[in-house]
Amino acid sequence: MDDGCSHHHEYRYFYNAHENNKQVKAETLAEIVEDKLATKTDLKELELNLKRDMAELKVDIIKWVAGMLVAQAAVIAALVKLLK
Repeated sequence: MDDGCSHHHEYRYFYNAHENNKQVKAETLAEIVEDKLATKTDLKELELNLKRDMAELKVDIIKWVAGMLVAQAAVIAALVKLLK
């Protein structure tokens, strides 16, 4: 004899499964958003890191140019001395 109780349990099972599925989808979406989207703070931090890196590169370039100027002056002085 079917009193409708088994249908109620089936309905509750599918309802709970559906709710759990929605929760899993929401958690997955939240993880994706947290991993893939940049916040204003993330962008500001990136900007500060880039500015720091650019300043370091600028110092390195100045050192190389200064070194090359000294080397060039030495080569020219040696050529002048050699050709006299």
